Amino acid sequence: QVQLVESGGGSVQAGGSLRVSCVVRDLSVRGTCMGWFRQAPGKEREGVATIDSRGSTFYADSVKGRFTVSRDTDKNILYLQMNNLKSEETAMYYCAVARWGGDVWCYRRQPLNFDAWGQGTQVTVST
Repeated sequence: QVQLVESGGGSVQAGGSLRVSCVVRDLSVRGTCMGWFRQAPGKEREGVATIDSRGSTFYADSVKGRFTVSRDTDKNILYLQMNNLKSEETAMYYCAVARWGGDVWCYRRQPLNFDAWGQGTQVTVST
């Protein structure tokens, strides 16, 4: 059974940077649509960044130019580098995988199409 374990969250001041990681077990990150999502209290979960089986990346408009999703296929880890963080980006950040349906789910970044999730890592951005 696939397992995803996030780490690297924490507290940072607005304008700062963080990198969160997701170790993936029992599934290769190489040929799979994977992504990062976030959910703030009282808000719906939203797709932040995804990377498809070919390595194409897709971002929410609000994070373009500041966030970068990447993967290490040797270590089987998914990353999200977050720069110039804003206070409104305080949320629980989750990694997830869409094992069925193909790369279209990466393009759409809709949580309902991702079938396996990690437990999340908290990111808090203070002003």
